Amino acid sequence: MKKKFLLGMVAVTSLALAACGNSAANNGGGSTGSSDDNSASTGSKSLVVSTFGLSEDIVKKDIMDPFSKANDAKVTLEVGNSADRFTKLKNNPNSGVDVIELAQNNSTEGNQDDMFLEITEADVPNLANLTDGAKEVFESGAGVPIAVNSIGIVYDKEKVGKEITSWDDLWSEDLKGKISVPDITVTAGPLMLYVASDHAGKDIASDNGEAAFEAMEELKPNVVKTYSKSSDLANMFQSGEIEVAVVADFAVDIIKGAAENVEYVVPESGTYANYNTVNVPKETKNKDLALAFVNHRISEESQKAKALSLNEGPTNKDVELTEEEAENKTYGAIADRAEAVDFKMINENLPTWIDQWNRTMNN
Repeated sequence: MKKKFLLGMVAVTSLALAACGNSAANNGGGSTGSSDDNSASTGSKSLVVSTFGLSEDIVKKDIMDPFSKANDAKVTLEVGNSADRFTKLKNNPNSGVDVIELAQNNSTEGNQDDMFLEITEADVPNLANLTDGAKEVFESGAGVPIAVNSIGIVYDKEKVGKEITSWDDLWSEDLKGKISVPDITVTAGPLMLYVASDHAGKDIASDNGEAAFEAMEELKPNVVKTYSKSSDLANMFQSGEIEVAVVADFAVDIIKGAAENVEYVVPESGTYANYNTVNVPKETKNKDLALAFVNHRISEESQKAKALSLNEGPTNKDVELTEEEAENKTYGAIADRAEAVDFKMINENLPTWIDQWNRTMNN
């Protein structure tokens, strides 16, 4: 795969390109909300953290409570999907949110709109310990990466009757009517377009996805339907409706829970990554505490805890995982061949892409 360097960020849309996963916007706990009931602990200082809603109890235990105790702080959570929380903050910058965790596309837009504080290594020393991929995302202006996921292929080898080892295998005629791919409106959707553009032998940025959509048109006979939720994908495997799918790694365990015979492969040619990031709104009244939270969030200890409890790829290079712990994560050799995508370019093209996708794939 050709390297797609991240560029400066341009805001065009806050559509729900939700990262469908453990910190995913699409499965992020429904509507946005906050209350004292979401408080992780009590203390002499207070911080409002806007975050993804899935597995809230684990987030409190593994992330918020250790920070609260170390900083004598009360942390109140505002939870919901990335797009809804981002739109809420954009419409009301003085909402009281001190820290916000977002999918990469939303943080890209927010930084372009100058919504967030500029963060330096002097403010957040753990920035020095980011992985190379996470540093690239941070330097692009998309915020401080707190988790990484990437896409691969999950399939039922027995039903398919052969091994799938490459992205190009998806276009095989013997997979007609057997595949599901992510919809364009979730984060893995544009990543699928990158794969399609590679199949067509074209850099997606060079033609704004034209060749990618031609490849998707060729793939369409193999696609039963697109999906927007990991749970839907699991149900399709369980019912036998599909035998192959393109999926983000955090959803693999969900699928295996419904269809234990499936296998997950990340082609040796490479994959594409999506990062969830954390930012500090300019209107925070608790700047120092907010920056301390960001530093905590990307610390080795915190990163490893959430990697284990929520199956998230770590962005701190010092985190060490065993082979078993690293399974189905963007870590190690997989992280080395996972390329970041250009959400500036994606956001600029998204309205057109959604229309073209619906005409191509959803009719």
